[in-house]
Amino acid sequence: MSKIKITDELLIEELKKRFEEKKKSLKELEKLTTDLKEVNKKLAESEALKSHFISNITNEIVNPFTSIVILSKNILSVKKGDWEKVMKMAKLIHTEAFNLDFQLKNIFTAAEIEAGELFMEVSNVSVDTLIRAVTESFETEAQKKKINFEFIFEGISENELLFKTDSEKLRLVLSNLIDNAIKFSKNAKVIVKRKIEDGNLIISVQDFGIGISEKNQQIIFDRFKRLDTGINSVNRGHGLVLSINKALLDFLNGTINIDSKKNEGTIFTVMIPEALHDAESFSADGSDYIFDTEDEIF
Repeated sequence: MSKIKITDELLIEELKKRFEEKKKSLKELEKLTTDLKEVNKKLAESEALKSHFISNITNEIVNPFTSIVILSKNILSVKKGDWEKVMKMAKLIHTEAFNLDFQLKNIFTAAEIEAGELFMEVSNVSVDTLIRAVTESFETEAQKKKINFEFIFEGISENELLFKTDSEKLRLVLSNLIDNAIKFSKNAKVIVKRKIEDGNLIISVQDFGIGISEKNQQIIFDRFKRLDTGINSVNRGHGLVLSINKALLDFLNGTINIDSKKNEGTIFTVMIPEALHDAESFSADGSDYIFDTEDEIF
C-alpha cells in the first residue's frame, strides 16, 4: 500500500479550494436570503393591497345598495301628486342601480377569470350600435361633467359593420374604458374611434385628463398595484377594471395599448381579431339574439 505524502503546498491548495467553495456557498446563501426577504415583502404588500381591495369592493356594493333602499323608502312617503320629487328620486335610483350593476359585472368577470371559467360566445356584432349603446348607458355620468362624445367611424359606413366576436366581453371592455375616460377627462369631450385594419377591429377611447406617467403605464394592468397618480382605480377606488380588460382581451387574442401624456390625456386602443367560430346569433347592443339563416334582421 502506497503512502501519499501531503506537502505544505498541497495542504495550502486544498485549504484554498475549500475556502473558495465555502465562500461561494455563503454568497449563494446570501442571495437566497435576499430573495426570500423580497418574496416576503411582496407577500406582505399583496396581503395589504388585497385587504384594501376587498374593503373598496365592499363599499362599491354596499353604498349604492344602501342608497337604493333609502331612496325607495322615501318614494313611499311622497305625498300624492308630487311627481317631480318622485322622478328625481327615481333618477337617482336608476343611477345607483346602474353603478351597482356595472361594479358587479366586473367583480363576477374577475371571479370567472380567476377560476378559469371564461367561455367564448360568438355572435355577429353590430359594432357601431354597441358603441353608441355603451356611451348612452353612461350619459347621466357624462352630463354631470358636461362631457359630449365624438364618434369617428373610419372605413365602413356607420351601422354597416358586422364583426364576429363575443359581444358581452367587448361591451364590458368598452364600458370600462368609457367609464375611465369620463372620470378623468378635464375637457368637455371624449373621442371614440373605430376601424377595421387587416381583419382586426380597432377601437380607441381618448380622454383629455391628467394622463398616466410612463412609470405607471408599466403596472397599470396589475390589479394589486397602487399607483402614485391615483389612477390604479379607474372604477371608483379599486385597481380592477384595467386588469379585467387585459385578461378579456388576452382571451379574445386581442391587445390593449396606452398612449398618454401628463396633463394632456390618454388614448386606450384595443385591437381584436375576428373570431374563427361560426356565429349563430346577432348582437346589436351586447345582448345576443338567436336567429335562423332565413330570418331577416331589420
